Amino acid sequence: MTPKNNELLFCALGGSGEIGMNVILYGHAGKWLMVDCGVTFADAHYPGIDVILPDLRFIEERIDDLVGIVLTHGHEDHIGALPYLAEDLGVPIYATPFTAGLVRGKLEEERIEDRVKIRLVEARKSFKVGPFEVEVVPLSHSIPEANALVIGTPAGKVFHTGDWKLDPTPVIGQPATPEELAEIGAEGIDVLVCDSTNVFNAEASPSEASVREGLAKSVARARGRVVVTTFASNAARLHTLGQVAEETGRKLCVTGRSLDRIIRVAKATGYLKNFPQTVDVDAAMRLPKNRVLIVATGGQGEERAALARIAAGSHPVQLDMGDMVIFSSKQIPGNEVAIGRIQNQLAAKGVEMVTEKQAHVHVSGHPGRPELAKMYGWLRPTSLVPVHGEMRHLMEHARYGLSQGIANAVVQTNGDMVRLAPGAPKKIGNVPIGRLVLDGDVILPADGSTINERRRVAVNGQISVGIAVDRNGRAGGTPEVRVQGVPVEEEREPFLAEAIEAAAEAMAGRQRDRERLREDVRMAVRKVATRWTGKKPIVDVVIVQV
Repeated sequence: MTPKNNELLFCALGGSGEIGMNVILYGHAGKWLMVDCGVTFADAHYPGIDVILPDLRFIEERIDDLVGIVLTHGHEDHIGALPYLAEDLGVPIYATPFTAGLVRGKLEEERIEDRVKIRLVEARKSFKVGPFEVEVVPLSHSIPEANALVIGTPAGKVFHTGDWKLDPTPVIGQPATPEELAEIGAEGIDVLVCDSTNVFNAEASPSEASVREGLAKSVARARGRVVVTTFASNAARLHTLGQVAEETGRKLCVTGRSLDRIIRVAKATGYLKNFPQTVDVDAAMRLPKNRVLIVATGGQGEERAALARIAAGSHPVQLDMGDMVIFSSKQIPGNEVAIGRIQNQLAAKGVEMVTEKQAHVHVSGHPGRPELAKMYGWLRPTSLVPVHGEMRHLMEHARYGLSQGIANAVVQTNGDMVRLAPGAPKKIGNVPIGRLVLDGDVILPADGSTINERRRVAVNGQISVGIAVDRNGRAGGTPEVRVQGVPVEEEREPFLAEAIEAAAEAMAGRQRDRERLREDVRMAVRKVATRWTGKKPIVDVVIVQV
């Protein structure tokens, strides 16, 4: 599928019908522009996997027509796939300085910084990428330098919001004013491609500045150590926590690699100028308990993050009765069980927990309905394409946009090819999509043989059988049987004895070729396992010639 000279195409390879893994393509005049290239995080359906990447096969098959990747901001669900996919895509990455700094650090970790070009762009400025004219429009969000993009072509003009909110009192950055947005709208916006995360919220998201008082009150009444967990990328929240530490007479300690990275990049790009001097963990633990404020990663229940280790007692930061943990973040859907596990561990230590339900310690970085309505009014788009949401968010956003006077709305999901212009947007086809997993240092299909095998082993367990054959192919001797994850527990020894007996019986008799012998032994052992456990474990048979 090649975009024509007189049309503007849109296709999400991730981030539509889901929250996370954002990748969007715009097509015009035979060329494609990619906006963002993010990851999502795995759940129990992907055993042994932390990170899920988008399958970019559609654009990889048209790699000569891809002209660049433009980034809206530096959250993992918008940039996290770049260290693994950018080199193969082979096109420049366009980003503002803070986002570029985060990406550069990721590329350095993968040792490919010399093989991927990063081109710095400025807020409120335009630049050309192939046949696309791109203007960077700063907006507020829970990370510095979150930007919308005005993407212009002769066929039509798009306002791509990225993640955003309206914040009249931003802690960091200078977002576009209503007047600037209205001026963009007056120049003509054909399509608004817009964040749908908080479309069900009847109220606007409060200002980031409003969190300071709630945090300060919670910390001020604490008598012991205080740990605050928040999204590492929220440099504005880190700035606020630095102020709260000083106001409450506490030294600030930061623990977590991602926090260290964000602070380093933020300072290098002109943010966190008055951030207080921090102390290391050892020094923090020597201070009186009421004189330290610790910022830690892991508020979403991540197993290897600092908060999980603190809760489990395996971190240098130790908490006990009378200490406090403040969750200055919102639960991301799907993380409830992991977060609950950590909170139960903290509760067992006698630690008091404060969440957004008990105090005003967090605000969202996404727009509620009043903010959406204001954006519609300023930009006056002809059409709306909701993105960044599950299907329920996208459908509701389309309904809301139409109710506010937008003429057209199209609900699409990953893989839908949409012609944005000329005329009203409509779906014109589908392209291949999918998921890849990062398994150690290897990228694999999310539903390929490796992960499917791992799922089967996780559910049913695994049995290994070793048998010997002579040079004539005749089996003999006593088979070796080992089990993993098969629910026999205290009965393991009698189970193994019966499994060995079944394998030996299957080996006996006439001479057979190896594959027939392998299958006979496999089925015999699996029947024993099924009879004992009701499960059908994976049975691997290894034949050794002696």
